[in-house]
Amino acid sequence: MNIPMRKLQALFGARLQENVRMADYTTSRVGGPALGLVSVNTISEMRDAANALWSLDVPFKLIGSGSNILVSDSGYNGIILLNHCHNIRINTQQEPPVIFAESGANLSNIARQSALRGLSGLEWAGSVPGSVGGAVYGNAGAFGSDIARSLISIQALLRDEGEKTLTADDLQFAYRSSILKRERKELLILSATLKAERSTREAAWKTLMDMSQKRQATQPTGASTGSTFKNPPGDYAGRLIEAAGLKGFTGGHAQFSGLHANFIVNDGSSSAQEYLKLIRTAQKTVKEKFGVQLELEIELMGDFNDAE
Repeated sequence: MNIPMRKLQALFGARLQENVRMADYTTSRVGGPALGLVSVNTISEMRDAANALWSLDVPFKLIGSGSNILVSDSGYNGIILLNHCHNIRINTQQEPPVIFAESGANLSNIARQSALRGLSGLEWAGSVPGSVGGAVYGNAGAFGSDIARSLISIQALLRDEGEKTLTADDLQFAYRSSILKRERKELLILSATLKAERSTREAAWKTLMDMSQKRQATQPTGASTGSTFKNPPGDYAGRLIEAAGLKGFTGGHAQFSGLHANFIVNDGSSSAQEYLKLIRTAQKTVKEKFGVQLELEIELMGDFNDAE
């Protein structure tokens, strides 16, 4: 579509960066240029930017840490809103204690601050990359828990309905999914309210550190999108990929990690297309060998050449 760049330049001024390489804003370190990028530092800025872009029918995406997405080499024909809204408030005077977090807040930071206040329930997230908005959108989880267990509600901005409070029930959470992800609603998560349980600082911190150390020992560091596939019912995607003989398999500059096969890692020179080839290789091989269709946990963004 024809994007009215002059209107956007007038609207955002110097805040609008044009032809921004998305590899600089994703944890996989791949991705071609977005038409433009605007950082939003307050909820008010986010609200105003979204409403303005909706009014102009300009496509846009709100991203936080850039994990769990794979942006194509051709980039994104729209505007990226880079979410720097990261205020956190923890209220230990309520029962149960509650945590208010803006959607750009780092999930692991929330978990650590909560544990240091003697609160339990989010220790699993102590080393999980990503923002609270992305975690709610995809129902992020680890170690048998997920964000759905802690979420009370979100404050959301919808294109057609304005600002609304949506409860955990409204979001219809499922494994690594929510109604927001399934239906791709034109909606932004502004903030989230989470509940916690009372514990002690020592106990909560020990649990968090134990989980973080286990994660570090079993999952690769470096550039990746995070877990590539959802775990099939009663099994693990990493186990299936390894059993299919693909653990450590390399395609160009991308590789199924030798530490955990459900992670595709970038040696620093990979392309998004190389990621996609490995994804399709895993899906095809696992389907042929075990009859299991691996479903993506990450989201593809932009145009890819699946014919290759």
